[in-house]
Amino acid sequence: MEMQLPIVDKAFVGSLIPQKYPFVMVDKLLSFSENEVVAGLKVSEDNIFESGTVFQESGLIEHMAQSVALFTGYQFYLKKEPAPTGYIGSIKSIEILRLPNLNEEIVTTVNVLHEFMGVTLVDISSKINELEIARGQMKTVLAQ
Repeated sequence: MEMQLPIVDKAFVGSLIPQKYPFVMVDKLLSFSENEVVAGLKVSEDNIFESGTVFQESGLIEHMAQSVALFTGYQFYLKKEPAPTGYIGSIKSIEILRLPNLNEEIVTTVNVLHEFMGVTLVDISSKINELEIARGQMKTVLAQ
């Protein structure tokens, strides 16, 4: 059975990525296409990267990386295949313009630039209320 987008079922979204609680940094799959995914995360008090009502830099970068993993995980879900584990191969650049606060909703768009032999190069932009808070470029690699 194919899920209807957007998918806001945290458990289902979490099943699409290799990370497990408390290390899951995506809780919504808002849209998906051949070369793009839009993922979301509401910053909550129980998030391990929340400190003093602020979501830390490391959490934001992990959210961006897990948004890429969500793209791959949903691709494999649609093919009815188990998703492979992936790793951050490199981070070309990350620019954080502001950190999210408790209860803010992060919406992250991942644009796939190249995908070849398990290596994916992506541009990533994270926003809160349509205002960009972070952007970067990453390369991820699927485990063999």
